[in-house]
Amino acid sequence: MKKQIRLLGIDDGPFTFGQQTSIVIGVVMRGGAYLECILCNTITIDGTDATEICLDMIQHSRYKKQLKAILLDGATLGGFNVIDINTIYEKTQIPIITLTRDKPNFTKIEDVLKKHFVDWKDRLTLIKKGTLHKILTKHNPVYIKINGLSISEAEDIIKLSTIRGVIPEPLRIAHLIASGITQGESYGKA
Repeated sequence: MKKQIRLLGIDDGPFTFGQQTSIVIGVVMRGGAYLECILCNTITIDGTDATEICLDMIQHSRYKKQLKAILLDGATLGGFNVIDINTIYEKTQIPIITLTRDKPNFTKIEDVLKKHFVDWKDRLTLIKKGTLHKILTKHNPVYIKINGLSISEAEDIIKLSTIRGVIPEPLRIAHLIASGITQGESYGKA
């Protein structure tokens, strides 16, 4: 795999309850070393527009044809605005990886969804969709779901684009930008 493949990392900004929308940042990088582009949009907190917003960011990027993979910080943005990675892959034909530091606790997720959403079954089904894979890194494991590539290809992309820690640079930078814009200064782990 080439070291300079173009990757798009997408993450949302922190928000407080009562907000209607949250910022979403996309970062296009070559591997984990060279920042090429920043994309920006907003999503509805706990809404149902995350898939469309991600698709819009991808479809309107001048780098779309050169992207080798899309990296998402988990399966949701803006609370429980669930992303359908299968739809994104089908419409873009760009492989996609969701990545989280912690193994999702589907029982807790289900409890929260039941309390707050009429369509909780649909959201839970989408969150659970696909196989969760544990990937070992130099530090801690990460948990991923993939579409459009093999586990070994996903591992190669994660290793190639991770400089320090366990989070690929496109996701780490997207997180820093999103939190910096919303809080005035970036903070926290991606």
